Amino acid sequence: MAWSKSSHSSNEGAACVEVATAAGAVFVRDSKDIRHPALGFTATAWAGFIPYASER
Repeated sequence: MAWSKSSHSSNEGAACVEVATAAGAVFVRDSKDIRHPALGFTATAWAGFIPYASER
C-alpha cells in the first residue's frame, strides 16, 4: 500500500499519522512505529469520520 502522511503531522513530536487506501477500505497507522498493526475502516465509515475530524 502507498502511505500518505497527514498534513497535520510533522517529523517532530508525537502526532504522526499515515493513511493508505485499498479496495473499499482505508487504513491508518502511527508513522513513528509502523511495526504496530494499522487500523482498518470501511470507506463508508471513513467518509463519516472525516467531517467530524475536520471540526476539531
